[in-house]
Amino acid sequence: MSADVPGIDAFTRPYWDAAADGRLLLRRCRACGRPHHYPREFCPYCWSEDVVWERASGRATLYTWSVVHRNDLPPFGARVPYTAAVVDLAEGPRMMTEIVGCAEADLRIGMELAVTFRREGEGPAVPVFRTAESSGDRQS
Repeated sequence: MSADVPGIDAFTRPYWDAAADGRLLLRRCRACGRPHHYPREFCPYCWSEDVVWERASGRATLYTWSVVHRNDLPPFGARVPYTAAVVDLAEGPRMMTEIVGCAEADLRIGMELAVTFRREGEGPAVPVFRTAESSGDRQS
């Protein structure tokens, strides 16, 4: 397994199956009502184990980013430069991701983004984001 391929187990399989279908999922706590991301089997706010999968809208705003010009770990070296980012999902949680299809000079804090999915070979579809205006691959 390479560094960019997530481990998929019984708990995370619904997340990766949804991503393969072009849908982004979150976890929501039924005890306190708060959504969270990355998926966990318990609520990171109230520690309840009463959490369920929920479809996210796929909308986000850019919180911060950094353009990576050098990365020696395979396969990232072949992708440089790439834009590593943190986005605020419309539902509230922050998510680490990558911005695709947007020049660094066009990036702005607070800009509207939409999820799309990177698919490479036999690996899982990975959620990444692009500007909302250029997104032709929004969630269905």
